[in-house]
Amino acid sequence: MSSTQVPSPLPRAASTRWRDRAILGGLLLLVVGGLVGLAAATGWEETMAEISKLSLWQFGVLLVLSLVNYGFRALRWHIFARRLGLPTGLWQDMRHFLGGFAMSVTPGRVGELVRMRWIRRETGWPFERTAPLVLVDRASDLASTALILGIALAFSATGIAGGLPVTVLALAGAVIATRPRMLSGAADLGFRILGIWPRLFARIRSAARSLARFSSPSAMLFATGLGVIGWVAECYAFHLLLMWMGADIGLAKAFAIFIFATLAGGLTGAPGGVGGAEAAMIALLALDGVPLAMSVPATAIIRVTTLWFAIGIGLLIFPMAERLSLKEDHDLETH
Repeated sequence: MSSTQVPSPLPRAASTRWRDRAILGGLLLLVVGGLVGLAAATGWEETMAEISKLSLWQFGVLLVLSLVNYGFRALRWHIFARRLGLPTGLWQDMRHFLGGFAMSVTPGRVGELVRMRWIRRETGWPFERTAPLVLVDRASDLASTALILGIALAFSATGIAGGLPVTVLALAGAVIATRPRMLSGAADLGFRILGIWPRLFARIRSAARSLARFSSPSAMLFATGLGVIGWVAECYAFHLLLMWMGADIGLAKAFAIFIFATLAGGLTGAPGGVGGAEAAMIALLALDGVPLAMSVPATAIIRVTTLWFAIGIGLLIFPMAERLSLKEDHDLETH
């Protein structure tokens, strides 16, 4: 090979795909193994009896409610993209958003940054210009879920230990991630403390300045409202599931447990909150008097019809998104 030749990136891309698949498969096996162990401890007959209470149309309702969540959040992503000034259309943005779910099980969900790669290929916008889109999307999710959790706890007959701190942390994270001066100041402080990665911190400061486009209260309120509608749909799915299985703990408590478990799982940093979210959900249901024979299958079903359903959608869309982005990238280069 001559010194001017550039090695093909295909082997690396292939190894990355295999790594992502291995992570996905390993996490799925761990979760299934843990839930199977709990189910065995409570008795297979009881667990299967609870699952058999649900019919196919009920599973369909749960999946439709999850689609409501993804649809509203994809619309929010599109609105953010337009506000940032990205020259992308509605279906293009929805393809990016939904396709990114394939990477939900990467640590800290950093794999979802593949959306930025698709946008760069199709529009030529570098990462530092599109980074605010990721920040404001995550911040809007934090604000939406924190609001739901706070309201649910207020109307719940019994609280959740740690519910208030998690709500405050989520809201604080949302505020910091959408305030340009605060984020830029945090980047400056981080560089002064660490004294390394100057280019990274410079990019963070550049991204922070772009957040000013999202600082309008009306824009954030509208976006948060879309997020609330989406997350309420999944919370209601959890409430319906518990009622169908004969474990009606009340609407507010079901909402609080679902959101708290989701946020707690995310705070662990585990890919997709896998493990932490399930453990929190089962524990909270048990504290509310729901027997393991009900809480274990209920947790397994709601996670399959939310997280793993989203990953399935992402895996279906991912190849198309990758192919179309490469085509657009080629068209940009030829023009």
